[in-house]
Amino acid sequence: MRTSIYKSISDPKEFKQQLLFWSQQFREIIYLDSNDYPQNYSSYDCVLAVDAFTSIKTDYHNAFEDLKQYQQITKDWLFGYLSYDLKNDIEQLQSKNFDGLGFPDLYFFQPKKLFLLKGNQLEIKYLNICDDEVEEDFENIVESRKSKVETEATIEIQQRILKENYLEKVSRILEHIHQGDIYEANFCMEFFAENAIIDPIEKFIKLNEISQPPFAVFFKNNNHFLLSATPERYLKKEGELIISQPIKGTAKRFSDPIEDENSRVDLALDPKERAENIMITDLVRNDLSRTAQKGSVEVQELCGIYSFLQVHQMISTVTSKLDVQYSAVDVLKTTFPMGSMTGAPKISAMKIIEKLEETKRGLYSGAVGYFAPNGDFDFNVVIRSILYNQEKKYVSFSVGSAITSQSIPEKEYEECLLKAKAMREVLS
Repeated sequence: MRTSIYKSISDPKEFKQQLLFWSQQFREIIYLDSNDYPQNYSSYDCVLAVDAFTSIKTDYHNAFEDLKQYQQITKDWLFGYLSYDLKNDIEQLQSKNFDGLGFPDLYFFQPKKLFLLKGNQLEIKYLNICDDEVEEDFENIVESRKSKVETEATIEIQQRILKENYLEKVSRILEHIHQGDIYEANFCMEFFAENAIIDPIEKFIKLNEISQPPFAVFFKNNNHFLLSATPERYLKKEGELIISQPIKGTAKRFSDPIEDENSRVDLALDPKERAENIMITDLVRNDLSRTAQKGSVEVQELCGIYSFLQVHQMISTVTSKLDVQYSAVDVLKTTFPMGSMTGAPKISAMKIIEKLEETKRGLYSGAVGYFAPNGDFDFNVVIRSILYNQEKKYVSFSVGSAITSQSIPEKEYEECLLKAKAMREVLS
């Protein structure tokens, strides 16, 4: 049983930071922040889950079935992630590229302590804990300040695939497209640093401040950290309603208002960017139809333009109504990995990018989120994110772009550098 206690918060923005600072004492943390970004399908402004009562950690073998059993047995709030390499549980695929991070393929935990903030209303939901402990924790939270850490060493960021090699690999993808093997492929490359010592919370706060995305995440599982400023929702379930919001299409922001507006308009009209988005929207429609009530799949918005602090993005919204014969985890399994991070057709694209990429994606281009006790869920897409293995002292971030028949390799490379800008700035 969970005890619920409600509080009114006078300064929600300050309280969110206090929650984050207070959480650092725990081994397991998931902190989700919408940054007050205006959106149609937001349940909470901020969520914090800490301190595992139970958890599940596994590789890709039978992972979705294990998650389904865990979710159905606990019937409680669960927080965690699905790594990209769970593709190997769904299809006859492999992940044999270099992995410097060593994160498990799937990890979820049932938190003892949970905080849900909407506006200035805070709901505190503790598991089998007395009210006195809630009040004591609340007092400690509002007094929380950032703890001082030792000065960090300079980080030397390296690029896994150098420019000349990148251009050659994109040309090979274009050959596959012209041969009719695929229509589109999301090709990614890693930036990394070895022997890196960073303060994860400081880096997350900087990354979140310069990006202010709707699906920011601070995740910690002992020595594994995710610091994410992702603007993309993968999938949300509200009752029978399923919502997917794939991003395809990126343009620069400019300080000059006229130049910035021109960039936004150019993105909206760009035939290459629209083709990218429409192909993936069609793939998402097909994926959702596998668990949908007949005739319920709808495109609510096609190629909408949304502006974030770092970039303009083209986003479509696709919805469906879930057929009662399918579970919450079934929806995830039949749509994973998200089309925006693979390409189309999905399986062919995944095989090709696996051969050409040089790093195992792991949690990058996977999903982080939560299940509510009633089976509703909300998951983001892990992009614009820093991953850190504190024990190995290995820091990594990856970026990618969608390669279509209209792609020019040099421009795709420039798009990757644009997407890498925020993470590089935070780590430098």
